[in-house]
Amino acid sequence: MSAEEKREEKPQSLEKPQQIPQNWQANIIAFACHYCAFAAADLAGVMRLNYPFNVKVVRLPCTGKLDQSYVLRAFERGADGIFVAG
Repeated sequence: MSAEEKREEKPQSLEKPQQIPQNWQANIIAFACHYCAFAAADLAGVMRLNYPFNVKVVRLPCTGKLDQSYVLRAFERGADGIFVAG
């Protein structure tokens, strides 16, 4: 096999593309630092500012100590995206 033939090969995807439902909303988990980002989210609630219902905020003492197992577990339990704010 020549080098040109190798370049022309495209990797095969394991999954087939699927249609995304029109009303689909991503399930987002936000890990927020207690003193910084969570305080801002709390203030937004006090000011009655709206943010999407599909964002769930999890308060942590410090996002610098966020263990990778929490992120992986969130994906395993159906989260579509993770947001870490400190």
